Amino acid sequence: MIADQSLVDELETAIAGGDIGRRAAILRRVADLFASTSVTLSQEQIGLFDDVLHQLIEEIEVSARARFAEYLANSPAAPPRILRRLALDDVIDVARPVLSNCEQLDESTLAEGARSKSQAHLLAISVRKFIPESVTDILVERGNREVALNTAANVGASFSELGYSSLVRRSGDDDELAARTWSRSEIPRRHLLKLFADASDALKRRLSKEDPRKAAVMADMVRRAAGQLQARTRQMSADFAKARPLVQSLADADKLDEAALLDFATSAMFAETVLALSVICGLPVGLVERALVEERSEQVLVLAKAVGLSWNTTKTILLLQAPAERSMDDFDRLLETFLRLRPETAKQAVQFYRLRERSLAERSN
Repeated sequence: MIADQSLVDELETAIAGGDIGRRAAILRRVADLFASTSVTLSQEQIGLFDDVLHQLIEEIEVSARARFAEYLANSPAAPPRILRRLALDDVIDVARPVLSNCEQLDESTLAEGARSKSQAHLLAISVRKFIPESVTDILVERGNREVALNTAANVGASFSELGYSSLVRRSGDDDELAARTWSRSEIPRRHLLKLFADASDALKRRLSKEDPRKAAVMADMVRRAAGQLQARTRQMSADFAKARPLVQSLADADKLDEAALLDFATSAMFAETVLALSVICGLPVGLVERALVEERSEQVLVLAKAVGLSWNTTKTILLLQAPAERSMDDFDRLLETFLRLRPETAKQAVQFYRLRERSLAERSN
């Protein structure tokens, strides 16, 4: 098998005599010989090369093993078992070059390393030119923040449905990871939708700046999905089912006025307050409910000013949003805004709300 008889003699002498110093020098020569003849070798001959390299490498020092791993990672061919041995070495300096750069390393070895080795090993895998789905699943689930960031930014990484779900879940409290996930061109829209819906306001501004068109599409989808979910939840609500006939009866009797609205808000009757304010303002129930649920205080001020509500009634409605978290300073600031707001401006804003909600409803149909 090995044409160079002098190399055979050196191998036998080095192995039999335990000459560790000579083993490091011979390793490269054996690797080179394998690379130059690998296309003509049988599986039995490849196995023999693997056995020889294993014997040579077992007793050499770490630094020599690391140098050999780096050399072999860039070799055009290498026996599979020795690559696996180096890739799963507990010493990261030995494992790193093979994990990061060796294209011959098989997927099962990569997955095993990702499952069982240190975060430094996972980090080495995360910068590979190509990473298969089975490995990215493990990197995103098991890896630390640096590993997840590298994996998300790696254009050669492939993600399964599980991988994308894990990536989006981890992005929930990590804006940088969310931004890198967002930048992946192939991520399915449903995962982008979840990512954008959960993003902080600051992150949404950043994402919009990076890709305005995609951000606009996602924002529109989030609004529509949220509106549909909100409508279904409201339809199933016992509180809203009970409140509808009461509010409708007051409207039919022409008694749905500020006094009735104040009674509802004072009694903390949320569903009745939402439905009443919706009728009085001539706006969809969903918009009014979102203004209260999502604590859009300025929007509540606009609605109140547009229909001529007093500050006392407006303040009572605002208390429904988060009564335990409102401070006097909050109400002083809101009162100042309420007094400055011109009724004509508020009415124009309400008209804009109507047109926008009508447009969203038409696009949803």
